[in-house]
Amino acid sequence: MTRVLASFACACLVAAARLARGEESWTEFRGPAGTGLSRSTDLPREWSETRNVAWKTPIHGRGWSSPVVLGSQVWLTTATRDGRELSVIALDRETGKVVHDVLLFKVDKPEDTARYNSFASPTPVIEEGRVYVHFGSYGTAALDTATGRTLWARRDLPCNHWRGPGSSPMLFGDRLIVHYDGYDQQYAVALDKKTGRTLWRADRAYDFGTDDGDMKKAFATPVVIEAAGRAQLISQAAKAVLSLDPATGRELWRVRYASHSAAARPLFANGLLYVGSGRGPSELFAIRPDGKGDVTATHVAWKAARGIGSSPSPILVDGLIYAMSDKGGVLTCLDARTGAELWQRRTGAHDHTASPLYADGALYFFAEDGAALLVAPGREYRELGSAGVAEGGVMATPAIAGRAIFLRTESHLYRIERRP
Repeated sequence: MTRVLASFACACLVAAARLARGEESWTEFRGPAGTGLSRSTDLPREWSETRNVAWKTPIHGRGWSSPVVLGSQVWLTTATRDGRELSVIALDRETGKVVHDVLLFKVDKPEDTARYNSFASPTPVIEEGRVYVHFGSYGTAALDTATGRTLWARRDLPCNHWRGPGSSPMLFGDRLIVHYDGYDQQYAVALDKKTGRTLWRADRAYDFGTDDGDMKKAFATPVVIEAAGRAQLISQAAKAVLSLDPATGRELWRVRYASHSAAARPLFANGLLYVGSGRGPSELFAIRPDGKGDVTATHVAWKAARGIGSSPSPILVDGLIYAMSDKGGVLTCLDARTGAELWQRRTGAHDHTASPLYADGALYFFAEDGAALLVAPGREYRELGSAGVAEGGVMATPAIAGRAIFLRTESHLYRIERRP
């Protein structure tokens, strides 16, 4: 336990150092702390195909993974539309030039994914010298960021995702933690980040209440928090969210719910854990993370259901939570301590999959049609502006690094920043 807490403290220090230097890096899904918050300043609040675009680079294939940024590089994954070839691409951060384009895996019989998902939806995670990419059961690999050389790869972790993988990997100390919540098997696994060797596997050991594998799927990315004097891996699945010991995979507590296909990444603040349950129904739970065993009846502080999206992660700024609906552009603001609804606004006839971001006094919401809405955080709704790009919709959550937004569309990666 001492070693695990030391790893947690080290990870927090690294994230704090990155935040302190103005978010020069964006290392995983939703940023270094997994919250969607950035301390970057002087970001653009207006852009189009002809305004505030530093560079725009075509990306072959199709993918919904977010870009990650570290040092002089931007990395992202992609796949052919039929899912038979899975690749990872690195671009020069300043120029947008492709510096590595690596075909990692070939797939003989891809699942029926294209109608519901992409074959490259999980976001990579990057650290000095290494980038880790994940395509669900199709393959996981670590690459040298300088050479693009594959350091290790795993293709033997079974799971029928059926509608495609979506959970992104995360780093914690010496391990890479990944979810496999598919139609036939559901589990979390920790791999040695240096070798790819399995350190532990934790099966979802609870009753799903159904024999329908489609109701057992999930796409959520885990997060590690420190609460109740211990490090906790918050591992969200279908029908329940679990707290696991990140050292062993042992379950600490669980909260059950009726939903499946959870995709939002959990948040932790104010002593509460905020968890979006997924689809059918889409609810937001606030949970006290100090229990043991099944704490569904005792540790749910509040829950909200009106206007809660299943795909976009919620975002928390200054004690307020903002949740965007999947359909119709309904934005809801909640008091994070009580769950009280402060306001709700239909922002336009837009659908949303990407998770929102916050930086420099503005909340950024990115719609599937390429439109972006900027809103001021606060107890009253106030728009700051709108923007958008024309070539391809936005399904991937963008990244913020330095004074730039790295925006992925169906066809390109943009670096958006203030230009003369």
